[in-house]
Amino acid sequence: MPAFAPRIRRTAAVAAVSLLLVAGLASAAGSLLDRSFRPLAGKQAINLRSQYGGQVLLLVNTASKCGFTPQFEALEGLHAKYKGQGFAVLGFPSGDFKAQEFEDEKQIQEFCTLTYGVKFPMFEKVHVVGDQATPLYRDLASTAGEAPKWNFHKYLIGRDGKLIASYGSKVKPDDPTVVAAIEAALKAPRPKKAG
Repeated sequence: MPAFAPRIRRTAAVAAVSLLLVAGLASAAGSLLDRSFRPLAGKQAINLRSQYGGQVLLLVNTASKCGFTPQFEALEGLHAKYKGQGFAVLGFPSGDFKAQEFEDEKQIQEFCTLTYGVKFPMFEKVHVVGDQATPLYRDLASTAGEAPKWNFHKYLIGRDGKLIASYGSKVKPDDPTVVAAIEAALKAPRPKKAG
């Protein structure tokens, strides 16, 4: 057997592993929204990709007892303004930061609806950081290169289900940069549904 044969086998093995890694990353990126969550205080989980695939989404980890809680108003304003164009704000309540969220989901729902008139979809209370973070938030943090550092961190997802941008808590939902990014993302054609 020629001396270079082990080197060829090693190179082929490295290439095969690299292809598997690339394929894995591509499928992970494509399945960012392929997760199911219960609507807030609801019983039946819904798949985000089935329900919101092809839309531009702003995912936000919310909290009812935070200095940034008034951002609910601007989030609802964005949702109302652009929902007819295929946009949705998706709220994920979390008590990960100084336990600034109610324990009871009905209490969260009442607070959001009665205090801020929230009509955009809110989902079950989740963990967004640490070992207990839901896989969606682990993937968002990995893709963006940053996990939420506080409540009201925003991730903008394009029609293709891929992350476009990440905005910290201090960036208001109606900040001109956020609005411009949403409007640009809405100009992308909706992906064709498979089969």
